[in-house]
Amino acid sequence: MKILSELLENVKVLENHGNLDVHVSSVSLDSRVIEPHSIFVALKGNVIDGHIFIDEVIKKGAVVIVYENNISDYKEGITYIKVIDSHSAVGIIASNFYDNPSHKLKLVGVTGTNGKTTTATLLHKLFRNLGYKAGMMGTVVNKINDKSYEAIRTTPDPVSLNKLIAEMVDDGCEYCFMEVSSHSVSEKRIAGLYFIGGIFTNLTLDHLDYHKTLENYAEAKKGFFDMISSSGFIIANIDDEKGEYMLGSAKANKYTLSLKKEADSSGNEVNFKERLETKLIGEFNMYNILGIYAVAVLLGQDKEKVKTAIKELESVDGRFQYIKSKDGIIGIVDYAHTPDALLNVLETINNLKGLPKQGFGKAKIITVFGCGGDRDKSKRPLMARIGYDMSDVLIMTSDNPRTEKPEDILNDMRNGISLEALDKVEIIIDRHLAIEKACAIAKRGDYILVAGKGHEKYQETNGMKSHFDDMEELEKYLK
Repeated sequence: MKILSELLENVKVLENHGNLDVHVSSVSLDSRVIEPHSIFVALKGNVIDGHIFIDEVIKKGAVVIVYENNISDYKEGITYIKVIDSHSAVGIIASNFYDNPSHKLKLVGVTGTNGKTTTATLLHKLFRNLGYKAGMMGTVVNKINDKSYEAIRTTPDPVSLNKLIAEMVDDGCEYCFMEVSSHSVSEKRIAGLYFIGGIFTNLTLDHLDYHKTLENYAEAKKGFFDMISSSGFIIANIDDEKGEYMLGSAKANKYTLSLKKEADSSGNEVNFKERLETKLIGEFNMYNILGIYAVAVLLGQDKEKVKTAIKELESVDGRFQYIKSKDGIIGIVDYAHTPDALLNVLETINNLKGLPKQGFGKAKIITVFGCGGDRDKSKRPLMARIGYDMSDVLIMTSDNPRTEKPEDILNDMRNGISLEALDKVEIIIDRHLAIEKACAIAKRGDYILVAGKGHEKYQETNGMKSHFDDMEELEKYLK
């Protein structure tokens, strides 16, 4: 049990009614999950306004209500706390409830369109290999040392976040590496957390269904870096056109990384080149490796030990994960679900395709992918065009249609390719059959890229999820 007055430290309270010394057992955002003596925080959501559930949660045992809207009927025995912004308030309250766990380890956030999962996962692996206890929060999985927990979404709600970080602290973790989504910044899910550092990977077309414009999307990313204190650090990829923008008004110590700009020494800055060896391939992975090296060094790790540990890092599930059949066909699964990510992966495969192979004929690239339903539609024709331009055969299929008709999604994709250019394009709605077809037409030395779902083990159609694993499908048909 915690005392309410202590939980309100640093919360901007407009007014209060009732006892501030009441003891509370938990903090909840969900009216369906209310414990006796709990705090209920009413959030204004995009669809549902939590204020409509106040009477209901009081009947279930809530003793404190945190709210924004005006309330005229105050119930006896209930404490009411009016705040400027419930979204910010709940993060601070949750952090106080769990004894500010983000202050008790070194929390590093990773944000960007592509590379978040790979960077956070490799950082966790690196620090575990260096002998540290460490946690991770990401799109695919959350980890406390070597224990894994399914991740529901990239960045959880503030209560779940603080609870998980507190569990990491209790298990002795000294570090935590966390994917920070643009949605979580906009919705203030990370309010109340203390980050020692952050890294920006890149920013490309994505999530415009939510942010509406690329400028809003960039501003959300930048909001994360602006909250890092002057004692922390920021690393930005300045080969991305938004890299310098992310550093902008940030208070933290600023560092940059680049594969393309010449390093030199100027003013008070010290710039240097590094030679890093890795098993990972592709320019996009070079950025990921350079980023994790920079984070490790800024966290005080020995450079040579970090370089040695980096050599042993393996690829992340669903990120350029590949198999090779007995017939010499290479199947690749990648999460690429944005135009930039698909371009990067296909550029890497085209570079591999150009390497000499003993006894192989002219290699083909066969690409299988679709676009997700109920998501940014503007990228569909762009991705189709990239797939067409950089593949020898393009098979367009379903990804996660969600509530959209697969045919409508594929029509949007087809708009990126002129009708006369459809000679090397096939449309197969059923993803099983699409992958089977790709494997059937592949010959020795060919590459099959199955893109879009990566690590996902399901396909979502009309609100229902059924088991689907791209790598399983490749292995089944390539045998």
